[in-house]
Amino acid sequence: MRIAITLLLLVIGTVAFHIWSPWWFTPLASNWHAIDTTVDITIWVTGFVFIAVNLFLAFAIYRYRKRPDQPDRKAAYEPENKKLEGWLTIITAAGVAIMLAPGLLVWSEFVRPPQDAAEFEVLGQQWHWTFRFPGEDGRLGKVATQFISEKNPFGIDPRDEAGLDDILVSDNELHLPEGKPLKALLRSKDVLHNFTVPQFRVKMDLVPGLQSFVWFTPTKPGKYEILCEELCGIAHFAMRGKVIVEPEQAFTQWLAGKPTFAQSQQIAAGDPVKGQAHYATCAACHGPNGEGNPSLKAPRLAGMSEWYLKRQIHYFREGIRGASPEDKLGQQMAPMANTLPDQQAVVDVATYLSALPEFTPLTTIHGDTRRGRHYYVTCGACHGQQGEGNFATNSPRLAGQRDWYLKQQLLNFKAGLRGTHQKDSYGHEMLFMARILTDEQAIDDVLAYINSLDGVHE
Repeated sequence: MRIAITLLLLVIGTVAFHIWSPWWFTPLASNWHAIDTTVDITIWVTGFVFIAVNLFLAFAIYRYRKRPDQPDRKAAYEPENKKLEGWLTIITAAGVAIMLAPGLLVWSEFVRPPQDAAEFEVLGQQWHWTFRFPGEDGRLGKVATQFISEKNPFGIDPRDEAGLDDILVSDNELHLPEGKPLKALLRSKDVLHNFTVPQFRVKMDLVPGLQSFVWFTPTKPGKYEILCEELCGIAHFAMRGKVIVEPEQAFTQWLAGKPTFAQSQQIAAGDPVKGQAHYATCAACHGPNGEGNPSLKAPRLAGMSEWYLKRQIHYFREGIRGASPEDKLGQQMAPMANTLPDQQAVVDVATYLSALPEFTPLTTIHGDTRRGRHYYVTCGACHGQQGEGNFATNSPRLAGQRDWYLKQQLLNFKAGLRGTHQKDSYGHEMLFMARILTDEQAIDDVLAYINSLDGVHE
């Protein structure tokens, strides 16, 4: 009897939770209402079966329970019942057909984008998104993995004229025009990812070496989140982006502010001689040889990767870093970064600093290196086993950096003073990762271990 009541309460509770659940679909913002319909059909079919089976089970337990007035009552053994089996087969087949047929109809539409759908590319890598739009010729240029480099992260074939006017979006914020059919070409640079915008109701894997696609028509202006719904590595949960649906005129204006592939290749290689001249102002804080200065809280710059130095200077110049009023040191750096007159000067300084000889800084933080090594396993997935940094994951070198500076940055990430700006996609990832260090002792332990690393890739 208790089991029968429990099953009855299970059915009632499940139905009630479904009706009044706080978790349900996000509001639809695309043309794919048919996908919602197929899900609704699946819920109705499976819900009916769930209710029917459990109510029948509760009834059978109650109806055929053992009774004191019938102590010798036994169940009849019936190994086969062709009539019952036939009806169960027919009902099951009908239920499966009702669930699958609408999905097949939707899939046939899903794989056939409209002829007038505008194409753009979504490029996924651990652990962020970038995007590419065709230029005036309306065609995307060819790409290949052998062309991927620090200067050409999209891997566009420089010999293909169709790719010269391709418009590159190097951050994780994507703008799309409202009411226009779009075909997103999906490509991965490293591992399996999945491009998903829940409000659009479409998702598709990004498979290394292949190009997949999805198509949709954004129908509702607003800001939505881009998710990776394929476990792609240790920072998978932080691989997020934003898509802004807006009128076509606003979208065109946004796109016009992005560089083409040809423009991205026009910046000349850095000149270390000119970079040294520009660095004269920086040397007052960071030291004549880029060694850093503890008394002025200025970190080491010598030997840092050129790509990382360029990005951080750009962040300070654009207000992406140093924007928080509580980040006093970052606010001091922002006007200094703007003393560099143009992008070429930034490249020259970064080239000069990256070529400066390395040195071993004094250790100021002590901790348990054994525990620190355990914590660093997570950090090493991005920053390298020896703290050497990794351009592929946009992670700077840690080995050889001043430990007090690294501690200050970890505290800044944990406090939200860094990594919260909407355009700081890499800092946003660190915002999550820094929080695995639950207290100051954990930070000291991992920094003590980093101090023992040589920064040389094994």
